[in-house]
Amino acid sequence: MRISNGTELGLGDDGFDLPIGSEEKILALRHYMHKNPELSNEEYKTQAKIAEFLACTGLRNADVFHKTGLFIDIEGEGNGFPLNVVVRGDIDALPIEEARPDLPYRSRIPGKMHACGHDAHASAALGVVLAAVAYRQHFAGKVRVVFQPAEEVEPLGGRTVAGQGILDGFDCAVGMHVNPEIPSGTFSILTGPVTKSSDEFQVVFIGKKSHGAWPELGIDAIAMASSFVTEVQKLISRESHADEASVISIGRFHGGEATNIVCDRVVLDGTLRTRSPEARHRLRVRLEELASHIAAMHRGEADFKLVSGEPPVVNDPNISQRAREAIADIYGLESLVPTRPLAGADDFGFYAEKLPSVYFWFGCHNEALGNRTHVHTSEFGVSDDDVLRAARAAWAIVRALQRSANEARPS
Repeated sequence: MRISNGTELGLGDDGFDLPIGSEEKILALRHYMHKNPELSNEEYKTQAKIAEFLACTGLRNADVFHKTGLFIDIEGEGNGFPLNVVVRGDIDALPIEEARPDLPYRSRIPGKMHACGHDAHASAALGVVLAAVAYRQHFAGKVRVVFQPAEEVEPLGGRTVAGQGILDGFDCAVGMHVNPEIPSGTFSILTGPVTKSSDEFQVVFIGKKSHGAWPELGIDAIAMASSFVTEVQKLISRESHADEASVISIGRFHGGEATNIVCDRVVLDGTLRTRSPEARHRLRVRLEELASHIAAMHRGEADFKLVSGEPPVVNDPNISQRAREAIADIYGLESLVPTRPLAGADDFGFYAEKLPSVYFWFGCHNEALGNRTHVHTSEFGVSDDDVLRAARAAWAIVRALQRSANEARPS
């Protein structure tokens, strides 16, 4: 049965809606997290509060990971095909001073706020926990809800989830994110790439120092580095397909001691982003080759280092279609709107790299409520109604995937 304007109409006892009374718990967690934001890898109080909410639901066996994260399993007790689903809600905040005096639950911590909606994501994930516990007799298999820290900053929580086997034995994963580019009450689910990968690299060009009056006695590291900055963009403009949406940015250029000394050492730092896993591998190789060849051309040396970041989030076509159908069932087909892939990164890419996944957007743009700016800004906001919609949507997707698995099971 369809839900309109965030109002529970009652979907019977078949486990396709949030249980009665869960809204208050979801919003209680949301308000606590928003008032008490913690930065990446510091989320100890947030972790404890989530554990407290889980304990009130009778779940006292949550597993801790990455020091500040936790996950909980709800085992289904129903008949049917045992589909195992992971749902992620990230929990870290950002080092930004909140400028929303209109919010009664605004941040109490100077210089910190939930400017990326992670309080909304985690609270919606709690809604999935509450629904899975209430309706566990209606499904087989396992629902694992991951309250993941450190989405914003290394060491990334998503890397730990994948590296420590927390996704092992699961069939699919569900992630979500607020989107201020679409209105409150709407959703968007892309097929294929949703975000870009994000890798960092450093190149140290090593030359030979000499007096500026006798440059032939030296090897100019600034000349090497400058050539690299110019040539590296040709990896995009002349070696990459436009559909890969690859971007290479040089963000730091450090070198030189004086105006009359040929510089012997320059350090460059940059990022590589792309939607394509194939392009990601190819460009990593070409960056190192280019640095080496330019250094050799100038009679110098190059030391190349790359720090692997988040893979791209890529939505599985079949799971994405099931997710669209689930949202249309409860909010109407008109609630699904088109939007563009994100140019940034999300460490849900580690989940999508391991499991067939869907990462859905839920809208939060609402001029009347003052929610009009983008993420990572001091005025960013997400309404409570948006949070409840996201919780319902996430649970509806889980149930749709479980139902689809049973329908597809050979008789």
